Amino acid sequence: MATEKNYDLVIIGSGPGGYVAAVRATQLGLKTACVEKSPRLGGVCLNVGCIPSKALLDSSEYYHLAKTHFADHGIKTGRISLDLPTVMARKDKVVKELTENVRKLLDGNGIDIIQGTASLVGNNQVKIATNGKRSKTLEGKNILLATGSTPVEVPGLPFDGDRIVDSTDALSFSSVPKHLGIVGAGFIGLELGSVWQRYGAKVTVIEMLPKIGTTLDGQVARTLDRILRKQGFEFRMSTRVAGAKVIKNKVQTVLETDGKPSKLVVDRLLVSVGRRPLTEGLGLEKIGVATDPATGQIPVDETYRTNIPGIYAIGDLIPGPMLAHKASAEGIAAVECIAGHAGEVNYDAIPSVIYTWPEVASVGLTEEQVKARDIPYCVGSYPFSGTGRARCMGETDGFVKLITHGKTDRILGVHIIGPRAADMIAECVLAVEFGASSEDIARTIHGHPTFSEALQEAAMGVRECSIYAS
Repeated sequence: MATEKNYDLVIIGSGPGGYVAAVRATQLGLKTACVEKSPRLGGVCLNVGCIPSKALLDSSEYYHLAKTHFADHGIKTGRISLDLPTVMARKDKVVKELTENVRKLLDGNGIDIIQGTASLVGNNQVKIATNGKRSKTLEGKNILLATGSTPVEVPGLPFDGDRIVDSTDALSFSSVPKHLGIVGAGFIGLELGSVWQRYGAKVTVIEMLPKIGTTLDGQVARTLDRILRKQGFEFRMSTRVAGAKVIKNKVQTVLETDGKPSKLVVDRLLVSVGRRPLTEGLGLEKIGVATDPATGQIPVDETYRTNIPGIYAIGDLIPGPMLAHKASAEGIAAVECIAGHAGEVNYDAIPSVIYTWPEVASVGLTEEQVKARDIPYCVGSYPFSGTGRARCMGETDGFVKLITHGKTDRILGVHIIGPRAADMIAECVLAVEFGASSEDIARTIHGHPTFSEALQEAAMGVRECSIYAS
């Protein structure tokens, strides 16, 4: 086994956490290598997660608009048909271009890209195994683990890559299923369900809990549930899948609702109940890196260091929401700490987005969380139906909800369900980051006509119950 170069930092994983950390490391003068086992860089997000799913969502939205809304705008299209191979080719092209851009970014910053499967063999050593080639060892003063996550497999619902599938398989169906069953009403399930429902599939979502999007503000979750049902989604709430088997290209599922069994037959079953840290083969146990036996996550301190000096972890490997932008922020913070700078992440200011239509975006505390913490609060909300831009677009579903501290007016949380919520939330994240008040947003001039006016109106509404009320 050959020993290669010595590095200040060896990063395992080239996803949004790994490649962003690598660039920041070189900016801080650290000699850096990035190890990736897959042929393409970019990790789960760019290859089989965020990017391909959003490419499909955009394509399906255009298809849906052409079938249902173009005529309202005076666009006569005639008969609309779907060319699914073209849809998939476009998705693959988007992924290919972005992953190539990541390689160019790392090359341009002088980062050594090492292809192979990495495992820890010492506090400062990483073994790289490659197909048919002699393994080699990298020496790193510091090692950053950024290997991401993988779908959780449910007992009794084994993935077969065809009929019982995970989120990766659901990105590449060769045909539109007549009936798609989805186990789990979380972000991924609802997004992929939206793709195939727009293309004509009947979608049935099976969820053990009594509401969809369990981390959402309750009012937002109820509104999203109502809108998705109106679009054609079927929800089986407080229901679990007791088992499933494939018979004659159909998935026969056995459901249980309040102890009562029932059956559901679908063409394909997407199991989307969450993700778990991808740590297999890393050799954590060999060198004593601690993991949580319940979740598989790696505990870290405020500098993202594990219990072993010189070994750090970020992203989906550690506690917190499994979001690409969280991983990127942690990658930067961890590298800054390694380089002797002050690096941190404000976990109160991390946005989350569901790319259904309408979109859902939020930052900060929900109303339920505020109540549970017994915090005095005020709420201001405003419907998109009251904004000129939404009326012009013909997309009036949804609202903006602003939650502030009842005594200080500081913004505690913002929750948006409506058109372009994913982009609107950035202003709200900035407000939370800077400790802004509802008055700050209310007094900020927003362009007209824009969707963001709904946020300003919601902020004005807060003042009716806040310290400014007379």
